[in-house]
Amino acid sequence: MRIQRLEVFTFPVPFRTVFRHASASRRRAENLIVAAHSDTGHIGYGEGCPRDYVTGETVDGGAAFIRRYADAITTEVSDERELSAWTDAHQEVIDRNPAAFCAVELAALDLFGKIRGVPVEDLLGAPRLDGVFSYSAVLGDAPQLVYRWQLRRYWRLGFRDFKVKVSGDRRRDGRKLEAFLDRGDPRLRLRLDANNHWTSVDECIRHIADLPGNIFAVEEPLQAGDLDGFRQVGAACGTDIILDESLTRRAQLDSLDAAGRWLVNVRVSKMGGLHRSLALAAAAAARGIGVIVGAQVGETSILTRAGLTVMNAARSNLAAAEGAFGTRLLRQDLTSESLMFGYNGALPAANIKGRAGPGLGLQIREQSLQAY
Repeated sequence: MRIQRLEVFTFPVPFRTVFRHASASRRRAENLIVAAHSDTGHIGYGEGCPRDYVTGETVDGGAAFIRRYADAITTEVSDERELSAWTDAHQEVIDRNPAAFCAVELAALDLFGKIRGVPVEDLLGAPRLDGVFSYSAVLGDAPQLVYRWQLRRYWRLGFRDFKVKVSGDRRRDGRKLEAFLDRGDPRLRLRLDANNHWTSVDECIRHIADLPGNIFAVEEPLQAGDLDGFRQVGAACGTDIILDESLTRRAQLDSLDAAGRWLVNVRVSKMGGLHRSLALAAAAAARGIGVIVGAQVGETSILTRAGLTVMNAARSNLAAAEGAFGTRLLRQDLTSESLMFGYNGALPAANIKGRAGPGLGLQIREQSLQAY
């Protein structure tokens, strides 16, 4: 078997509501969808979500990367072992184009799994999906009335684990956290995401210290890569620090001291696919660093399914998970089965029709794809 050709598509589906945070405001999905065709007639599909404020990528740049390396990949990669070897041999170029390569890698894994009749976990040496997967609610930087409405919806759905996007405006952020004060549920757990808002350590500390409620972690409070500043914020505020934009490849784990208050946000698209995501999650666990399996806003069920592979493998070291919004956010999904959380933020593996199906086990609505 061999990969005969790669095709590049997009799926710019509108959102049901605008999603805002400190770095961007989004109304529709921005993604790259890759179709990997084999000489056996099988087709595998993968997805990546380029974000310039995360990895410096754009959709245009990602498509150019895929076209540049398509011939090399189709010539040199004919199974999962050669795909892994190609990934290891091209780390530097993948570091610059992780979302684009993620789309290629997932398409290839989906293809190889379909040809061999096994799920992607078998190809990667990872455990097959099992048990129940639990997701956090994510509250964006919406106007107060919309924010309160979204919080009420999540609360009625049974969510007690929340990630709140902060704006840097003390009154605005204070009102967001005040909305939780009268909830009276001991299971409530809150973390913040600043999306690299602050440049001043002191200003950041003052802002977070003024916020009401018990906050257990803050994600990317300062400019990306400011590890010394992150340490100061964590120590002063008594919180863990979640690294996202500041940790996009495994080698960066070496910069973290074992005594630090660190969690790492592993987003499959950001990391450059499943091979690299699983390696990072395993390396973090070996260093005693907790893992959050995150998601890019607007992911389809292709990336949700890939994230489940990482969540399942990292289960003993998993601090939280984000994503699985499906058609709760997208006006339509790219797959016939939209993988999304239910009550309590739960997604039972038993409810996923294709969890043990070949490849990613998804049926793609090919007519919805737009040729790039």
